[in-house]
Amino acid sequence: MTFIAESLAAFAADLDHDDIPASVRRHAAHLMLDGAGIAFASGSFDFAAQAHGALASFEAGHSPVIGQRRRLPLRDAVLLNGILVHGLDFDDTHLTSVVHVTSSCLPTALGAAVAGKCSGREMLTAYILGIEIAARIGNVAAGELNQIGFHPTGVAAAFACAMIAGKLEGASAEQLVMAQGIALSMAAGTREYSADGSSTKRMHPGWAGACGITAARLAKHGFTGPRSAYEGQFGFFATHLGPALDKWDMAAATRDLGSVWESARVAIKPVPACQLSIACIDAAIALHREYHVNARMIESVEALVPPHAVKIVCEPVERRRRPASRYAAQFSIQFQVACALLHGRFGLAELDRFADPEILALGDRVGYRVDPHTGYPQHFSGEVIVTLKDGRRLAHREQINRGAADNPLSEADIVAKFTDNTALAHVRNPDAVRDMIVGIDSLEYASALGDMLADV
Repeated sequence: MTFIAESLAAFAADLDHDDIPASVRRHAAHLMLDGAGIAFASGSFDFAAQAHGALASFEAGHSPVIGQRRRLPLRDAVLLNGILVHGLDFDDTHLTSVVHVTSSCLPTALGAAVAGKCSGREMLTAYILGIEIAARIGNVAAGELNQIGFHPTGVAAAFACAMIAGKLEGASAEQLVMAQGIALSMAAGTREYSADGSSTKRMHPGWAGACGITAARLAKHGFTGPRSAYEGQFGFFATHLGPALDKWDMAAATRDLGSVWESARVAIKPVPACQLSIACIDAAIALHREYHVNARMIESVEALVPPHAVKIVCEPVERRRRPASRYAAQFSIQFQVACALLHGRFGLAELDRFADPEILALGDRVGYRVDPHTGYPQHFSGEVIVTLKDGRRLAHREQINRGAADNPLSEADIVAKFTDNTALAHVRNPDAVRDMIVGIDSLEYASALGDMLADV
């Protein structure tokens, strides 16, 4: 029997930059660009200062932190960079696995590549490797980790980050197997944060990175982990999904490795909200623009959502209708649809309206039901139906959520999002940062990128 960890390790050890299609590499560079822009923007928010202050209180280091001149030890820098990329919940998502891949894979690849004096090509290759691993592990669960109570990014990405760090450190295939087994004892992240919109979700991707780096280094020095990290009696899938493993598509973890690239199917967010809400937000914006509705005209609103959205952005209704913070508003379909209907847009600035009485009053009239024609999990479809007081019924549907692989943002849209996010942070030379990331293949040393990201 060949264990999943052995197949993934063999793929990782053999993977070369030139094995990856040029189109996949280019998309991956734009995913990096998007993540870096979000990290810059996060630097202007309180959670970034809180996390940086806490981690800097331990000791200084040499690893770059995006948008911050004060450097930290490797694992602390990776943790903080993960918080920055994921902190605004504006970062990309691999849809079928529901894993935020860049917020874990970029900090790990950057930190490990700088520490190992690796090239830009090596960093990009390891980053793509991490996405492939995280996506496939998440694909086995098919979105159910969220429903059970785990944050897929926190748990699946720990294994991916172990592979990234091991690859960049020159680990053997056997050491990569051990690194995955060690990561099994580290993978963590529950969804209890959704009860009150607390900060812990923000730390899951970076924590996965710190765990992965630790696991890889331990394996490199001879520490061992179980080979059956995924399919064992007490392996990842049994402990996190339940003992009835025959109901899960275990083959998804290794299927089409090296021929089908999950990295190409990562969705970049057009708005700062949960991916499960984006189609409904866009539908509400479309209704605003076409019909110019206002709150006085509206009798009721119904949002049709993917089945897995209910626990994440719809329920409990009372709490979703009164988000306690801008962060909680990013997980409230009621707030999001009401805000988009009234204002015709939904960006970072709109999140500051989380206590706006007019939006909350309309949110009280926003209901939901599971979309009978959903494209989930390939697409996170959504529809908004507005019933007016004069009896008219207005509806708009988005069958394929904007940003998904089948409805992607253009490269110009991605660059525009990056530019807007760097403007929030007053980055001095965003064009130079953009050019270096998009041209990462040509970098002799990834440390040049680390220096530029930190020297703002």
